[in-house]
Amino acid sequence: MEKVAIFVDIQNVYYTSRQTYKKNFDYNHFWRKATHEREVICANAYATDRGDKKQLEFQNILRAIGFNVKLKPFIQRADGSAKGDWDVGITIDIMDTAPNADVIILVSGDGDFDILVNKLVQDKKKRVEVYGVPALTAASLVNAASFYYPIDESLLLA
Repeated sequence: MEKVAIFVDIQNVYYTSRQTYKKNFDYNHFWRKATHEREVICANAYATDRGDKKQLEFQNILRAIGFNVKLKPFIQRADGSAKGDWDVGITIDIMDTAPNADVIILVSGDGDFDILVNKLVQDKKKRVEVYGVPALTAASLVNAASFYYPIDESLLLA
């Protein structure tokens, strides 16, 4: 059985799915598709923590599916902008996990990950599957991936 490690950039998938489709990503359907006939060695979902009730319920749903939910405090800057970026944390976790995985799955359209994915595919000889909303996924990330799966209606909640 293939060993798979899953890494979900929750903010990215939430905002790109909402912006493009006005719908939410279906984590249950994704889980079934991504883990079919595979052994999950790691499944992390990365989010910012605002501490509100709906968010806590969502995090509990993710945990029930099988995800380890990693939270970073939501930081509101004086100028009104916000910070809650997980790119470095996701990268470190992927690099730490990659030696034990046959397949790395990244759910994000963020082009900042193209360097990481290139390194995994070319230098580490790993298969990297990327899931992202086509209209908002960086072409460089799609090109770096071993396989690209578009987040479309089939991976969204009705």
